[in-house]
Amino acid sequence: MASLYSLLPALALFAVSAQAANDPNSFAEIDKVQVKSLVLNLDVAFKTQQLVGTAELSLEWKDKSARELRLDTRDIAVAKVELIDAAGKATPAEFSLGKPDKILGTPLLVQMPQQAPKVRVSYATSPAASGLQWLGPIQTLGKLHPFLFSQSQAIHARSWVPLQDTPAVRFTYSADISVPKPLRAVMSANNDPKADMEKGRFHFKMDKPIPSYLLAIAVGDIAVKSTGPRTAVYAEPGMVEKAAKEFEDTEKMIVATEKLYGDYRWGRYDILVLPPSFPFGGMENPRMTFATPTVVVGDKSLTSLVAHELAHSWSGNLVTNSSWKDIWLNEGFTSYVEGRIVEAVYGREQAEMEDVISQFGLEKEMAELAPNDQLLLLAPLVNRDPDEALTDVAYIKGSWFLSFLESRVGRVKFDAFLRSWFDQHAFQSVDSQVFLDFLQKNLLDKNPGKVKPAELDAWLRQPGLPESAQAAKSPRFDKVDAARSEWLGGVRNASALAEAKWSTQESVRFLEGLPQTLDTKKLAELDAALHLNGTSNGEIAQRWYPLTVRSGFADARPAIEKFLIGIGRRKLVMPTWEALAATPEGLSFAEGVFLKARPGMHPITAGSVQAALEKAKKPK
Repeated sequence: MASLYSLLPALALFAVSAQAANDPNSFAEIDKVQVKSLVLNLDVAFKTQQLVGTAELSLEWKDKSARELRLDTRDIAVAKVELIDAAGKATPAEFSLGKPDKILGTPLLVQMPQQAPKVRVSYATSPAASGLQWLGPIQTLGKLHPFLFSQSQAIHARSWVPLQDTPAVRFTYSADISVPKPLRAVMSANNDPKADMEKGRFHFKMDKPIPSYLLAIAVGDIAVKSTGPRTAVYAEPGMVEKAAKEFEDTEKMIVATEKLYGDYRWGRYDILVLPPSFPFGGMENPRMTFATPTVVVGDKSLTSLVAHELAHSWSGNLVTNSSWKDIWLNEGFTSYVEGRIVEAVYGREQAEMEDVISQFGLEKEMAELAPNDQLLLLAPLVNRDPDEALTDVAYIKGSWFLSFLESRVGRVKFDAFLRSWFDQHAFQSVDSQVFLDFLQKNLLDKNPGKVKPAELDAWLRQPGLPESAQAAKSPRFDKVDAARSEWLGGVRNASALAEAKWSTQESVRFLEGLPQTLDTKKLAELDAALHLNGTSNGEIAQRWYPLTVRSGFADARPAIEKFLIGIGRRKLVMPTWEALAATPEGLSFAEGVFLKARPGMHPITAGSVQAALEKAKKPK
């Protein structure tokens, strides 16, 4: 039987919600004109840390009277703009750069005597482009070659390609990328594992329409190891075998998700393991997930990250939020699907533990958030960086809401509902109202009385957690909690804890339940038994090091410095930076470490750390 995708009218693949026409995080006027395809021709210049070349945009004009094209840019040097007519003839265009905005960048304004079907921009990126990270050889695992990778979400694509940088617009693309030999280029497109590395020229094509934040590139000394019929791991040669072993269950995850939610529609699913400075756990770039090496710990205990990024192939990449205020449509749905994948591949017990940890983190974060930032249905992000919407509210409260719906109607009905949501909105960008209308018609009306309007309102439009939220439970965590109480009470010594041989999730649970501060003798005992200082497991480190800082356990400082310099994943390092910044002595230490760490940091992480340190200096 043909997949639903093959039966959809071509026009539907590029559909955009009518309510998405005015994205406050973009200069683009998509009610007048929309980009439909992109052709990139770029040289990767490591010496100057720039991408230099052209971006050719195919346009679909919505307003026949419009005579201006507005594109998003940030710190891009535009050399020339050309209008290309239907016959392919190029003529110079009049263009200008508008007023810069601290958050949005600078609009590129192209004048149109007549509406052109295509426009070509010749440009060069800045060495400080927020969406690009340039690493010298010393900052890589192999120490021999430089490395480049992008991070376009949320609005960083505009720092390396002039385009309409809004999730409301989806486009196909092709690219020709020239790189120094013998480096390999990869993109969020088709990647040839057998590409001729000696040519220094790589061609890519993405024939499915994607939003700009999924545009991605990486260049470096990258090897390839197959992990299945449609999966492979790309990584530096010294990491590729280890990563391939860690991610060997990827094909099982794809099969499990297809059984739940329909065909995987992107062809291949490959994973690029990046150097440690990557600021996120993973980025769901289609056909090529970008992943942090911090999840490669040797026991598959953190591979739920792969489940999460894979889940985006249905929720986010396939059906996309049309503006960043509706990010829960991407991340909440993905976190729910992630849990289902983990349960299918690794068992319910594993999924339960991860649910408990996630919900604990959500409640802890919400205690620090303003009430309006605790809503699933956020207000438009006007004069706000959309990165601020990437909180656990979008991820975990969104997922918890879907679990609530599942509990009310039953898993069989909810699975069918969610599958139909993905099928009927495939390759579209939508807003929350589109989902709520679909929810009412296809689930709530068909199951009257199962969900009260007041309950729905409490989940979507009220801060905090509603009364209907049922907390996840884990019998294995009950044993961990008992062991912690016994150790704190002096009934059990730390060596007995080590004998339990806990999983990552159990260790995290143990640490999260400890008091905010502990006697340094108790911490020394714990470290001696469990070898926490210098742990290679970032999930454990991000809980352990802040505890040592708050408790004044100076023995951890050398390990903390190494951790903060060597890891750029924002989620893992920010708790320690913030704990250090809470006291004058810790702040002084943190500032010294930051000077050493910053050259190897991604701009996103560096910005977060700098903001935390500056905030600590302000008078209370």
